[in-house]
Amino acid sequence: MNKSIYILYKTIIYIPLLTFLISCTVPESDPDATTELYDLFDRERANHYAENPGTGPSDRPRPVPDRMAAVTEADHARRMTTDQVFLEELSTIDRSSLSEADQLNYDLFEYMINRRLLMAKHRTWRMPILSDSGFHTRPAIANRTIAFFNAGDYQTYLLALNDIPRYIDENIANMRIGIAENFTMPKVVLDGLLPSFEALATKRGVDSDFYRPYANMIASIEDAEREDLRMRAIAIINDVVVPAYERLNDFMKYEYYPASRETLGAIEADGGLPYYEDMIQYYTTMEFTADEIHELGKREVARIRAEMELVLAQVEFDGTLTEFFDFMRTDPQFYAKTPEELIMIARDISKRIDGKLPMLFKKLPRQPYTVVPVPETLAPNYTTGRYSGAPLTALRGGEYWVNTYALDQRPLYNLPALTLHEAVPGHHLQSALAKELENIHDFRLSVSNTAYGEGWGLYSEKLGLDIGLYETPYEHFGRLTYEMWRAGRLVIDTGIHAKGWTREQAIELFEENSALSSLNIRTEVDRYISWPGQALGYKMGELKFIEMRELAIAELGDKFDLRDLHDQFMAEGSLPMNILETRINRWIEEQKQE
Repeated sequence: MNKSIYILYKTIIYIPLLTFLISCTVPESDPDATTELYDLFDRERANHYAENPGTGPSDRPRPVPDRMAAVTEADHARRMTTDQVFLEELSTIDRSSLSEADQLNYDLFEYMINRRLLMAKHRTWRMPILSDSGFHTRPAIANRTIAFFNAGDYQTYLLALNDIPRYIDENIANMRIGIAENFTMPKVVLDGLLPSFEALATKRGVDSDFYRPYANMIASIEDAEREDLRMRAIAIINDVVVPAYERLNDFMKYEYYPASRETLGAIEADGGLPYYEDMIQYYTTMEFTADEIHELGKREVARIRAEMELVLAQVEFDGTLTEFFDFMRTDPQFYAKTPEELIMIARDISKRIDGKLPMLFKKLPRQPYTVVPVPETLAPNYTTGRYSGAPLTALRGGEYWVNTYALDQRPLYNLPALTLHEAVPGHHLQSALAKELENIHDFRLSVSNTAYGEGWGLYSEKLGLDIGLYETPYEHFGRLTYEMWRAGRLVIDTGIHAKGWTREQAIELFEENSALSSLNIRTEVDRYISWPGQALGYKMGELKFIEMRELAIAELGDKFDLRDLHDQFMAEGSLPMNILETRINRWIEEQKQE
């Protein structure tokens, strides 16, 4: 090479590149600090597995639970003390002496423990129920994720069934503390929830949800032993489990319901506004006040309503938007005639999305998923759809649940958006990829947050536009209805819990601005009443994903590849939005330097 050209090469390319690489070099980590950090992680996981029956390391099948979790006031106090010690130990480790990867681990461990301590601070265990589920439904559906490999596993599970009365009694005691301290579920929510207690108290024997593992036992068990296990299961269900649920049902109807709150908002319960503000931080992982979120929600409602008006013009509907909502809610063309038809259409949409995922991602998960109805016991007061995941060691894949109860309230034009959110590229894809993360400590698999997970789910609904999934104006309107649903949550959640809104005001907002069915509207409003702050994570998280995408497009120009950005969103599993934003900003700068 000509000497002058070589000097020019060093000046223009080599020296700046070397300078850049040196500037990016991460200082060598301190082995002692790293060892101390991972010892802390190991001890926390060992404690977690001991406290939560049926959990265990991700590299082996989860053990079949032999008991229910211990949930007395003393148990919760013990866990709080243990977490405080973990946090104190973490603070003695010099974060700056760790590798970049372990600094992230440090931050996520701190985040996880602080989230648990926040709930412990407000003693949320005093109200262990939501509008559609709770401690009472958890045992009934938990067996769906348990892998049974031999007869011993089925015998072990009988021990857990025998422990249900103790678990129920401890929760009743906790709820009595809630009654005494004005920390109860509002009465209006219980009107819809009480049937779920009665359902579990009336189904016996082979009809019980608890019998499910024994109905389809593995083939390797001898017939005589199979029959013996089934008879023992039926006896425990009828003589132990059902009487415990009968006692719980009586408590809910005759003691808890009469003593429950007439008021709705979190500010009216024990803890007041500080409790609600903590829930905002917990579910959004961002710094916003209730007033800021309320006003943001009103702006989003107005924006989406304007987009709805455009669809109205497109289909040349002769009437007002309110009249169009009524048309969408009532016209028979928009509804399945049988539960089987609804499931079949949901499965068709799922497979159409599957074939287009390479347009959105370079890395896809291995774990499959299926589409199934919401369990019959839960369906009457349950949401339209939900995702039920499974560990990689389970003998099933993920499950996208579709509610087939009250078919005249389940419009088909909402199914594309629902499927994008609950299945792929939403909850199933995100959680399945997180389970496949390599070289991370097991505690990371327990780190999750609503703003990331549900924000991603809502963002995924918008990805249907990128892959051409919405084939009719009505399906596009269904997407807008779902987006309005989440924008309305910002207004309703803050309205109810910080501004004294009534249930009727919340219902009216949805009726005036969306085509959601009346059953869905009431189910959702009751959910927001029962779960302060949780509904905020969806829209707040989605807006942050959109903001990061728009920044990447603006900064990278021709270098921008949507698949690369989405892979970055998924790269470290569920992250608090402030941490994810920092990582994406750094990734953008790295891409600009390449």
